[in-house]
Amino acid sequence: MTKFPQAQNPLLLRFHRLMDAFAKSDDERDFYLDKVEGFLLFIDLDKGAKELSDLQEELQANATRYCLIPKMTFFETKKFMEGFVNEKVYDIDTKEKLLDIIQSKEARENFLEFIYDHLTELEKWQQYYHERSRIRIIEWLRAQGVQFVFEEDLDFNKVMMEKLKRHLFDAKVPKDISSAREVLVAKAKSYYSSEALNPRPKRGRPPKQVAKAEVEPQVAVDIYTTVPSPCRQFLYLPEITGAGATFSAKFETEAQLLASLKGTTRMKVDTRLQALSERLESLRALSSRLTSVEEIIAEPESRLVKIVGGQPKEEMATLVKGVLPGGKKRKEEIEAKKKKRGFKMVTPLRQKRVKRR
Repeated sequence: MTKFPQAQNPLLLRFHRLMDAFAKSDDERDFYLDKVEGFLLFIDLDKGAKELSDLQEELQANATRYCLIPKMTFFETKKFMEGFVNEKVYDIDTKEKLLDIIQSKEARENFLEFIYDHLTELEKWQQYYHERSRIRIIEWLRAQGVQFVFEEDLDFNKVMMEKLKRHLFDAKVPKDISSAREVLVAKAKSYYSSEALNPRPKRGRPPKQVAKAEVEPQVAVDIYTTVPSPCRQFLYLPEITGAGATFSAKFETEAQLLASLKGTTRMKVDTRLQALSERLESLRALSSRLTSVEEIIAEPESRLVKIVGGQPKEEMATLVKGVLPGGKKRKEEIEAKKKKRGFKMVTPLRQKRVKRR
């Protein structure tokens, strides 16, 4: 039996990667977690026959090192969706529509399509899916006896995270790393508490609603020093953060899911916004033309000298007459036309005299 190196602190795992692997693990796709260093393997069947056979030998020879991520069955996916509808959806029509979708064919993808077309339900779904997946993953890791910490739950900067990964198996480390390890050990114990599987809402007055500033997630690079050579081509290292992890088993990323949506609501909104932006752009162009004309009228000398390159005032006046409609002359022509119109001549009516007998 091969003796594996012993980690000196809890394993640093990416929660969003695990959530994505749990969602995509089915009868056709296998994912494995390495219990020594914490990396994920995806058995990609598109690889060559030799690579797959070498990987199979590695998994069989070191079966205690790798644990297969459980498959998400049809009943489990259905339970996820029904739990969300019953607990988080309050509109009766929306609830009935979603329950009908869950009972139909391709329920999972149609459910997501409907949710992504209703933004009020989308935010609730992402929060629910995140919370339920977290409980499920923690429960499974506890059953496997893995000491772990999710990277997303830590406040360390990238430099410290990389140091912890690089010195995972080193017994003697500098003071900063040893103090960081103590934080990791204390944090790892919280995942094994009863509250980790049954999170309770905080008591007391709720905090004031303040707009949260969107901060770029601080995620360190992947550093693995004990990956066997047959496993290197099968490392599962997607960059997934926040809502990027989808419930979809068909699409790899949220961008692919959004691109595939059949619903026309989102497309209609986009086309309307595009038409409105085009109209605003045309109005801006017209307003800029009007301002340029006003500048020419208000400051003929300073404006037109720049255009014609310092020509005399007489030439400038002729240029202005050619470009702009005549001011005084034009008014005189209009007045003359008005005078010519005058009153309309009407033929007077003549009464015939009646002859008296």
